Amino acid sequence: MSAILDQTPVNKNFLSPLNFKFMIKKAPHVNFFIQKVNIPQISLTAPNYPTPFVNIPIPGDHISYSELEITFKVDEDLTNYLEIHNWIKALGKPENFQQYKEIQDKKSWTGDGIYSDISVMVLSSTKSANYEIVYVDAHPIILSSLTFGTTDEDVNYIEASATFKYTLYNIEKI
Repeated sequence: MSAILDQTPVNKNFLSPLNFKFMIKKAPHVNFFIQKVNIPQISLTAPNYPTPFVNIPIPGDHISYSELEITFKVDEDLTNYLEIHNWIKALGKPENFQQYKEIQDKKSWTGDGIYSDISVMVLSSTKSANYEIVYVDAHPIILSSLTFGTTDEDVNYIEASATFKYTLYNIEKI
């Protein structure tokens, strides 16, 4: 006699791409205008164990995270764009070492230093917090260009994208 197991999921709702909240302490104006954010790919190296016949893959010991990418609408004062722009500029110290020193001297817990944690709340179908994804020690590496043009028939408000590197991310049930 075999046991019959019920494999019906408890929650049958699909995950909606509209149900999320984004928060980065160092760039608060980006939070309001966020359009898209991804949960990056995670991968594990898979070295091979050589044998005379076939190489056998074994689990590795180094995790690799893809970059975090966001897209946001740019406000007309460029406030949110400049938050990321000035952060990258301070990290790259293009004019003098003082730019980097100013950002380095700020306490990490304030979110105003070199790094800032980024949080994405994944909401349920009832718009309540379901999971929180925290990207630890994030910093921007790419900020897209802004393109102005007069050929569109409708107003298509300008969007920008930013790419971040981070140490790791954690996904926790709320």
